[in-house]
Amino acid sequence: MTQIGILSDTHLSSPSPWFISQVGQAFSDCSTILHAGDLTDISILEVFRDKEVHAVHGNMCERSSFQALPGNKIIEIEGFTIGLCHGAGARHNIEERMWDLFPTVDCIVYGHTHFAVNHKLANTLFINPGSFAATGRYGAPGTYAILHVSDEGLRASLHQLGETGP
Repeated sequence: MTQIGILSDTHLSSPSPWFISQVGQAFSDCSTILHAGDLTDISILEVFRDKEVHAVHGNMCERSSFQALPGNKIIEIEGFTIGLCHGAGARHNIEERMWDLFPTVDCIVYGHTHFAVNHKLANTLFINPGSFAATGRYGAPGTYAILHVSDEGLRASLHQLGETGP
């Protein structure tokens, strides 16, 4: 089974010791990382130099991130297609907009709302890892997701920072 680490909305200007520690704990068993935008500064991705990384920019990213990263992309992993985008606009219909953007993928990963989501609609798995940097509404702790890829298909799990293992 392949495990893919998913995070979004880190909102950091550089990789702090706290971030490096949390990433090490959360994604130690992951070979690939998906960052769904609002990393703010592109230097955040340096923490993942030993992993395959796919990232997109978000609405709060600095110019370097906008220039270096696409707004959306499709990734193929072990025969499954994953649409990756930050998202924008109102939360109530963001998944409709994501579906319009990626109508034929197996999984859609998005961020922006700071609200963690893991559910299937028709045959498409929707994942929003929430905000890794604990900037969620009402002081919610940071969250992330792990996507499990196997012969049986795709499934995801949501986690709060500080938890051990998926």
